[in-house]
Amino acid sequence: MKAPATILLYALLSFVALLTLAPLVWMVSASLMPTGDASAFPPPFLPSRVTFAHYARLFTNLNLARYLFNSAFLAVSVTAISLVVNSMAGYAFAKYRFRGRDPLFKLLIASMVIPSQVTMLPLFLMLNKMGAVNSYIGVIIPGMASVFGIFLIRQFALSIPDSLIEAARIDGAGDFRIYRSLILPLCKPILVTLAIFTFMGTWNDFLWPLIVMTDDSMYTLPVALANLSLEHVQDTELMMAGSVMTIAPVLILFAAVQRHYISGIMAGGLKE
Repeated sequence: MKAPATILLYALLSFVALLTLAPLVWMVSASLMPTGDASAFPPPFLPSRVTFAHYARLFTNLNLARYLFNSAFLAVSVTAISLVVNSMAGYAFAKYRFRGRDPLFKLLIASMVIPSQVTMLPLFLMLNKMGAVNSYIGVIIPGMASVFGIFLIRQFALSIPDSLIEAARIDGAGDFRIYRSLILPLCKPILVTLAIFTFMGTWNDFLWPLIVMTDDSMYTLPVALANLSLEHVQDTELMMAGSVMTIAPVLILFAAVQRHYISGIMAGGLKE
């Protein structure tokens, strides 16, 4: 029989979970309501009649499929490239000995205190000189590497025994072979964790795509949803349908790989 304190704790956690889930459940419910129902007072929690007309309108009249493709392409591209770049850099900082390694790493860590908004103007001017404004490249280049990603991989790679790497070198494996066949498989938990962080950050990013994209057809879902709120501010059900389409992919992704995400968080970050 469970102690009263344990039962009370479970009850408290369940109550907090319900409070957290209630807005998400209402958002889905409102997206299925007939037009005008969600604006009633008090707003109903469940639809009087289920309709998918708002989702159909998003795809037929508001070109949501294009925005969905833009977000998916950019999120997948940035995630894939950043995993390669960050894993190489993190592995090098953890296991290679070269002049200036520690001061350079400390400088990278120190740069994390600089707000990203400060670097947006010079970054935009550089991309403009490269002709990358209003293109996918303009979003991909800034996300190719991150100090957080390098730090995360480095901390995890420090836990890999040097004897494994030395044994691979004795067997004749080159540096790239060691990285591809040994380091990447061992770093799988932290790579999955970093992939989730990167995918969610890119998918949900609003400010930078808004700055670098000037053509409506290049907008990502968050930017398109913001424009949708200005044009259809009174259509609550349509806004909720757009919100569901925006958050559903990241929720599905997290649910699918949460086991690897948790193991990566538990295993990395504290090694030195």
